[in-house]
Amino acid sequence: MQSSPHRVSDVMTHAVVAVGRAAPFKDVVERMARWKVSALPVVVGDGRVIGVVSEADLLPKEEFRDADPDRFVQQRRLADLAKAGALTAGELMSTPAVTVRADATLAEAARIMALRHVKRLPVVTAEGVLDGVVSRGDLLKVFLRRDNDLADEIRRDVLDPLFPSPVEPVHITVAEGVATLTGRVPDATRIPLAVRLVRGVEGVVSVDCRLTAADA
Repeated sequence: MQSSPHRVSDVMTHAVVAVGRAAPFKDVVERMARWKVSALPVVVGDGRVIGVVSEADLLPKEEFRDADPDRFVQQRRLADLAKAGALTAGELMSTPAVTVRADATLAEAARIMALRHVKRLPVVTAEGVLDGVVSRGDLLKVFLRRDNDLADEIRRDVLDPLFPSPVEPVHITVAEGVATLTGRVPDATRIPLAVRLVRGVEGVVSVDCRLTAADA
């Protein structure tokens, strides 16, 4: 049985496409198109990540191609205008790079993506060296786990420790990622904890708790 993948290292892609600081604009676009990615890490030296070039960094060149922005637009979008005239990855990139460590939890990676509005995160070592990349799609892989594997993990890691024998066993069924708990438990105060722990199992979509107190 496969254990729940809790870390970025469990789902990240190790084969990463990156560019150097001096990579020309057209090479960046061609590499994104060839590898079907929306962003590329920019690296120097031994692979240390210094920035990221995304599709959003490339678009100003097209947006302002024939534009003659007035002073208000120039002041408000100075950074975009600078990128419109950029010729290399070093001039295009957003820096410092938004990155994540391989030992970060999937929840931490998802939170960074949501707060920083990015679709992919370079995964770096403690020294900032590129180790891989994790995407939104990678984080969603946990929802492809089999229902039987989820049920086994919930039984082993949550229910058995919380409600050990010889009490009446709590029953767990999982269908389409929805975990249903049924049974009578001697300590009703543990029910909210059980729900929280089951919800925390990677791949669980929702929890339907039907547990009741044994003396109810």
